[in-house]
Amino acid sequence: MADLFDRGDDDGPAPAAAAGPRPLADRLRPQSLAEVIGQEHVLGPDAPLGAMLASGNLSSLIFWGPPGVGKTTIARLLARETDLHFVQISAIFTGVPELRKVFEAAKIRHRNGQGTLLFVDEIHRFNKAQQDGFLPHMEDGTILLVGATTENPSFELNAALLSRAQVLVLERLDLAHLELLAQRAEKELGRALPLDARAREALLEMSDGDGRALLNLIEQVTGWTGEGKLTTADLQKRLTRRATLYDKSGEEHYNLISALHKSVRGSDPDAALYWLARMLAGGEEPRYLARRITRMAVEDIGLADMQAQRLCLDAWETYERLGSPEGELALAEAVIYLALAPKSNAAYGAYKAAMAAAKQSGSEPPPKIIRNAPTKLMKEQGYGAGYEYDHEAEDAFSGQNYFPDGMKRGVYYLPVDRGFERDLKKRVDWFAGLREKRGR
Repeated sequence: MADLFDRGDDDGPAPAAAAGPRPLADRLRPQSLAEVIGQEHVLGPDAPLGAMLASGNLSSLIFWGPPGVGKTTIARLLARETDLHFVQISAIFTGVPELRKVFEAAKIRHRNGQGTLLFVDEIHRFNKAQQDGFLPHMEDGTILLVGATTENPSFELNAALLSRAQVLVLERLDLAHLELLAQRAEKELGRALPLDARAREALLEMSDGDGRALLNLIEQVTGWTGEGKLTTADLQKRLTRRATLYDKSGEEHYNLISALHKSVRGSDPDAALYWLARMLAGGEEPRYLARRITRMAVEDIGLADMQAQRLCLDAWETYERLGSPEGELALAEAVIYLALAPKSNAAYGAYKAAMAAAKQSGSEPPPKIIRNAPTKLMKEQGYGAGYEYDHEAEDAFSGQNYFPDGMKRGVYYLPVDRGFERDLKKRVDWFAGLREKRGR
């Protein structure tokens, strides 16, 4: 049964291929690590994997990266270059009984002096208990595990497995790598792609850093039999752009909302609009974005622009009334406004400082002068005694102490010299001067 999962080079004759040519992606599969396009930061002579191979000390690995960047190919080539039997399984289709048979077959090979490189695609799909099942076989040398995942291993793999494997991050292919891959495809096909310069660049961008996706797109355009070369407009008619990678509940979701927030904070409306568009194009719920945009107004604009929060709430309500796609324009306008608004996190910082002081001071009561005295007993206890009604004081400011007795006066709100807070700063400084003048 284990042989059903084997994908080794020594498994005997391959089954007869189905009629028709092999897919271009399969025909161009690298035959050595030196032929792999991209990932120099992992495969180079001084890179982690290159150093392991040079020293002959290859450890278990986790390849973390987007689809189509070579995770499976590199694992297969590692087995070839280290004389290990290559076995490939997918966590999606493999259960515990099948895993046991894979391990038993690996043990037999191990006793006969043959090591096994077990490649597990989508390894994050295994639950924690299933992941633990790999540990004893990794430790006794029965298998060398190479796992592949598109998800952050820190969140998806358990600590025990991560402690026994080195995580290597594989990156999406850039345009230069994709162009090199396109040239290899042209050499294999024996002809140039029927594209003008702009269409060629558009084709590379359509693949979104995925080499396999690029080769599939190339196969679609090579059937062009018309005169001249395909233009960008022709591509848009013939091909569907690959959907961008976006997991609304995964790490990419948090990466993109962080990028949007920091672009707003950094006063870059163009970058902020780009990240907003990326999230909307990926299917993000606009109501979530409306909530986060309003939070940006509260946290990063604060009192420097008194209109910012109201504008965000209005944009949110506009979306609720109009829906998609018209209502999303209101969110875009709010993002532009926030990016260009004066920035201040003074109120946010003041709130956090006040919360920290409140937790530290415990249950200290207010001073008696500002406590209500609705009963005779309370009045006899001094509640409200000595309270000065501010409206009757000079400048409508008594300067009394409103902090608990014995607690040092806190200074939490430190307005910046930007936007409307410039005026608020003048007021804070003025009241502080009056308090000092009156000895309070």
